[in-house]
Amino acid sequence: MKATIVDLRYKMNDVLKAMERNEKVTVLYRGKIKGVLIPSSAPGKPEKGKKISEHPFFGMLSTNSKKSVLDVMEELRGERYSDL
Repeated sequence: MKATIVDLRYKMNDVLKAMERNEKVTVLYRGKIKGVLIPSSAPGKPEKGKKISEHPFFGMLSTNSKKSVLDVMEELRGERYSDL
């Protein structure tokens, strides 16, 4: 779909409906392309974030580790961090 700046102002509902149909919207200003609006995800399928339990640090001290957080971070960073 192509939309002018005036369309964005007065017909934004039509632009949003086009994006719900997963169409790209080309924005025109004085007949020249100024940008493209791309839908963020497929319609009806919002992106899902990860669960907190999937994070690598979740429950990291549950193994009765005596290491401090700083020690664990040093292990994860490795030599590349100490070279700075």
